[in-house]
Amino acid sequence: MQLDPFYPIVPDTAWLKRLLPAGLKLVQLRIKDAPAKIVRAEIGESLRLCADAGCQLVVNDYWREAIEAGADFVHLGQEDLAGADLGAIRDAGLKLGISTHSDEELGIALDANPDYVALGPVYPTLLKKMPWAPQGLERVTAWKAQVPCPLVAIGGLTPDRAAGVFEAGADTLAVITDIVTHEQPEERAQTWVAITDPWRRRLSPHTRTGRQ
Repeated sequence: MQLDPFYPIVPDTAWLKRLLPAGLKLVQLRIKDAPAKIVRAEIGESLRLCADAGCQLVVNDYWREAIEAGADFVHLGQEDLAGADLGAIRDAGLKLGISTHSDEELGIALDANPDYVALGPVYPTLLKKMPWAPQGLERVTAWKAQVPCPLVAIGGLTPDRAAGVFEAGADTLAVITDIVTHEQPEERAQTWVAITDPWRRRLSPHTRTGRQ
């Protein structure tokens, strides 16, 4: 499996509506602290929006709701992974991405046979306080040699840093702060789509997003 090289993460469907016209092919919906009714509605609307735009949607954390909605990709952090029913996720046909921040967490993630592994933070990030130090490009290279699936880099990524992270071994760059805090996020998303195009063109046209 191959993923699109640009992987923005958004908090709701309002952001999806703003950014999908930039040409996104892969996006994560990361909802935090919302009632179950809102979570279900957001996932359902996000799936419809992404289907219309030809974009792959990844649902963060809410694996039960993702199954109910007919999603085909879910992303889990380590805490959510510990409580998730991986058998139910696989039986429903969902692909699985897992966050990792240390060698121990990488081992836990690989035991779950993920479809991709996310490593972060690569650089310092302003999104939230992180208990882990920035991993750096050397760690990206080291982990790429250990994982049998796509490696997603996240944390402090900017267009100027993109080429270096790809060259270190990352397959896909997950971006949050550089877009959602930008003065012109729609144009910033377009910039990201453009600068990642050289890596996008290396992918087979039949494997550019998750499920085929």
